[in-house]
Amino acid sequence: MEGMLCDELLQEIMRRLPASARPAASLVSKRWLTLLRSSIPSLSLCLPCGSALSSAGVAPISSILSRYSSLSTLTLVLHASSSSSSGCPNPSFSSDAVLLSLSDCASSHLPHLRHLRLLAGPVSTSVLSALPLSSPLRRLASLQLSSLRPLSFRWLLQFPFLRDLSIHDCSSFSAAAAAAAPSSAGILGGIPNQQMTNGEEEEEEEAEGKEIALNYLSLAGIRAGDHGVGWLWRRCPNLQRLHLRSCEGTGDGPSSRFFALCLQNLREVELRTCRAIADTVLLLIADHCRSLSTLVLYDGGSRDGLHHFIRRCGSALRTLDLRLPLDLDNGHLSCCLITGDGLRSLARAAAGAAIEELVLVNCDVVEREPGLLTFLGQSLRRLRKLDLSHNELLLDKELGAMLASCGNLVEIKLRGCKGLTDAVMPSIFRFCALLEALDVTRCQGISAKGVEFLILSSPRLRQIHVEEAKVSESAYIWASRRMIQVY
Repeated sequence: MEGMLCDELLQEIMRRLPASARPAASLVSKRWLTLLRSSIPSLSLCLPCGSALSSAGVAPISSILSRYSSLSTLTLVLHASSSSSSGCPNPSFSSDAVLLSLSDCASSHLPHLRHLRLLAGPVSTSVLSALPLSSPLRRLASLQLSSLRPLSFRWLLQFPFLRDLSIHDCSSFSAAAAAAAPSSAGILGGIPNQQMTNGEEEEEEEAEGKEIALNYLSLAGIRAGDHGVGWLWRRCPNLQRLHLRSCEGTGDGPSSRFFALCLQNLREVELRTCRAIADTVLLLIADHCRSLSTLVLYDGGSRDGLHHFIRRCGSALRTLDLRLPLDLDNGHLSCCLITGDGLRSLARAAAGAAIEELVLVNCDVVEREPGLLTFLGQSLRRLRKLDLSHNELLLDKELGAMLASCGNLVEIKLRGCKGLTDAVMPSIFRFCALLEALDVTRCQGISAKGVEFLILSSPRLRQIHVEEAKVSESAYIWASRRMIQVY
């Protein structure tokens, strides 16, 4: 029976297998195992400590990857217990060795590789710049790195097809440490460390004006004094999505004059725990960006900064996500100064009228100002997605009054709203006829009776997130008949 199907047909079948079925398929025969490996499009590997990844020790990685010729997405992560300083004496050496080995392996066995996550310690920028022109890594569309050594982005000119870039920690390796550390050329022996000739200097000067075609950029840990980031801001005029996490500045001094150059075409901005720069970024976005559709602001921003943004951001805004860190109590307002006046101003503005998604997670203003949610519901008529998770004092009456004006909602998240009870379920059924997804996990006041009522009553419900103990047998039967997924 096995020989009746040719390799090409079996590979096509295996590409369509769910991940849960692959282990069983790999046990059928050696032929099936080989074909399964060669048809898998994505793979994640956990690497051992850096001492095991010498230039000779990376051979097993190449041997493993050579069996996966259809890979388009690859993740390489350093083992958590190996990433400590006691267990891994030279993590940058490991990542450089892995990157060079991967480049050689990709040339022979991974022609389709387009997405790479290399989270195995700092990567030397000299290694990135010196990859062979024929290396498939230069054709990557997305790249995620733990950090760079030193912090520099000039190597991006060697990756013309790169569209998504993420650096998880821009502060982990200082310039002083980079100067004191041995060069990658000395360690790996594959990259000569030579002074640039006059011709190379002319080429570098000519490349200074080149633009980088990044669409998505995610950086974490940028400090005000980090030099070299301004070079990146100047060359990303077409950037559409920008995520900043735990940043104390935008680089190149206390106030980078180049940062505004990348804001013109932004459609999505996410700021997480960027307290020092949140207001500055909001002001610059309001002044330079006219097509922003999504703003995500976690733990940062002030009333004045938010007001200015609301007045100037225009009518393109569709998603507004404001939340307080879940490890802070509601009395802690130094990091998220969101006020009822600010949200009311948003609702009255042209930008508010166009918003389709509103996220107010663990946001104490919901509890401090009765009637605010009702006003928002009456003003944000286009709202389709609502997330009020972890507002523990949110009550049935307040939520019901808001939902009475939100007839277009298709998704509601109420995870961790301990003040809600079964009494809110009839309001959801009555006012949200288009509802497709609901999350009531960890809502202690909502019982199996309320969950069953909604499953039996809501005509368009397709997903419900709730504890298994709150789903009765009859609710499960009805959900299966109506193809409602219960998580």
